[in-house]
Amino acid sequence: MPERRLPVVSPLTARARRRTPSPVRAATLALPGKHPLPRSSLVDSGIYRDGLRTTTPSSLAETYRCLREQDGSMAWIGLYRPDAGELASLAAEFGLHELAVEDAIVAHQRPKLERYGETLFVVLRAARYRDAAEEVEFGELHLFIGPDFVLTVRHSESPDLSAVRSRMERDPELLAHGPEAVLYAILDTVVDGYGPVVAGLENDVDEIETEVFGGHPEVSRRIYELSREVVDLQRATHPLAGILAALSNGFTKYRVDEELQRHLRDVADHVTQFNERIDALRTALRDILTVNATLVAQRQNEEMKALSEASMAQNDEIKKISAWAAILFAPTLVGTVYGMNFDDIPELEWRYGYPFALCLMALVSIVLYTVFRRRGWI
Repeated sequence: MPERRLPVVSPLTARARRRTPSPVRAATLALPGKHPLPRSSLVDSGIYRDGLRTTTPSSLAETYRCLREQDGSMAWIGLYRPDAGELASLAAEFGLHELAVEDAIVAHQRPKLERYGETLFVVLRAARYRDAAEEVEFGELHLFIGPDFVLTVRHSESPDLSAVRSRMERDPELLAHGPEAVLYAILDTVVDGYGPVVAGLENDVDEIETEVFGGHPEVSRRIYELSREVVDLQRATHPLAGILAALSNGFTKYRVDEELQRHLRDVADHVTQFNERIDALRTALRDILTVNATLVAQRQNEEMKALSEASMAQNDEIKKISAWAAILFAPTLVGTVYGMNFDDIPELEWRYGYPFALCLMALVSIVLYTVFRRRGWI
């Protein structure tokens, strides 16, 4: 039998303590049609012994019974958005801490690792890149790891734990290491899922650089959206370094198998690489945002300059029109006066009255033209 690594007390003692339900609870489980859970969010449940699945219970009550009946076995229970009643049942069966159960119900937790006695509580944030929408979709996963059980609580579609279960079932030798092996496999899957996400974001950043210098009007909004996605991804990946370090520190104390230690160190290396790439993305987006702000300011200055030049040109045209209007107004005024049918018009009977009026019109026009010319209006 593989030795249990995680608990600080004997797993057999812990099992004997947990597997003895109260008389009322045992009677409730035994009564047909009296299942205490109002609904079931059970995705998959299996009882494993020596790395092989021995039983596939169809309900939590049946899982409890099978695990009590098969000494030296491990239960792997997968739930999707369970309600408070289901988690209360699991807490009573496996001795889960109320704070961890509350976190699993409320969700929206940051990645972390907590140890409650002989049970580990792990929160992970999975991510996947949606090519069609060019955006990152985040999921939340809660893990309860005990001496002889693994409980996974998903609040989103990702990660695909059915693939993890199939992978582990194809490798009984690794699965025989117990709950620690399942924890490694889930950590490995979540971390590997960050690879396509980081690659997709890097491609988006490359496209953004092209759009910035291409003058696309919506680029500022896209930079902001990418920055938020990178920050969210950073919040999902950075705490993993601390989680893996805490697990590594417990290798000796909990006598973790050497093979699992090598696997977890490999996961830690991948986390470090992804964190470095994510930090580089955040720096690049910050620089791109600065460059974009500079380019926007330059374009605005150019637009203002063009508007000013247009306004000045318009003013020049108005001056020219006004000057010529004034020049033409003077002879019009004289001609209008002499065009009136009055007997007392000056110089009406004078022989040179008509040439005088024409000369007066020309003289006034020439004077106005000279004045406007000197002022640059014409």
